[in-house]
Amino acid sequence: MAAEGTSKPMIATREEMVEAKVPLAYRDQCAHLLIPLNKCRQAEKYLPWKCEDERHTYEKCEYELVMERMLQMQKLKQSNKQPQQQIPLIPKTANA
Repeated sequence: MAAEGTSKPMIATREEMVEAKVPLAYRDQCAHLLIPLNKCRQAEKYLPWKCEDERHTYEKCEYELVMERMLQMQKLKQSNKQPQQQIPLIPKTANA
């Protein structure tokens, strides 16, 4: 099942995210990658050079979601763009 407005499916279920204690702000289409990343971080005592593959995969997924949202917003703005009425610099008088 894909979330509305995105092409990526939701892989992690709500129960899995609750069990893994994923914060609400991070429960998106990339949550299935965040769960193993957080487990790796906890196991490796949050050392920055550990879990690089998991972190890269998660960050790439988030980047793709942001880019997809930006493209959708750009298309939406272009479809809603209406030609603005030109306001004359010199107003017409009633006698003209």
